[in-house]
Amino acid sequence: MTIKDYLEYGILGFLVFLSIIVLALIMERIWTFRKIDYLSYCDRKKLEIDLTKNLTLIATIGTNAPYIGLLGTVGGIMLTFIEIGQNNALNTGDIMIGLALALKATALGLIVAIPAIVGYNLLVRKSEVLLMLWDMEKNRNDFSI
Repeated sequence: MTIKDYLEYGILGFLVFLSIIVLALIMERIWTFRKIDYLSYCDRKKLEIDLTKNLTLIATIGTNAPYIGLLGTVGGIMLTFIEIGQNNALNTGDIMIGLALALKATALGLIVAIPAIVGYNLLVRKSEVLLMLWDMEKNRNDFSI
């Protein structure tokens, strides 16, 4: 395997791995939000901790996936330029193929990031709604005493 193969498969493999993690975390949070009995909590902070579990990891992956893809693209472009310099290649077809292959890392980074950030925002909103419902119910119970 060449350095280009290690770079390409390493970055693309890592991004695929991150996408699997993000999908698993989002599905776990959705399942938790559907099953949670928020009214059984006596302490708001404990409820908030349980609702926001793993949201930071989802956001971290979503915000950093484009940078990981960009790292793969920059590395691929650098390797393409090294090949051009070493082989004195002026064949534009080979250059374009090398650059196109390098750009797929950025595309995959965006493919990972966009659903991760959308999922994160939806999950944060759902946790805020559940916390507001908990607050409303607890305030109603406080006034009824």
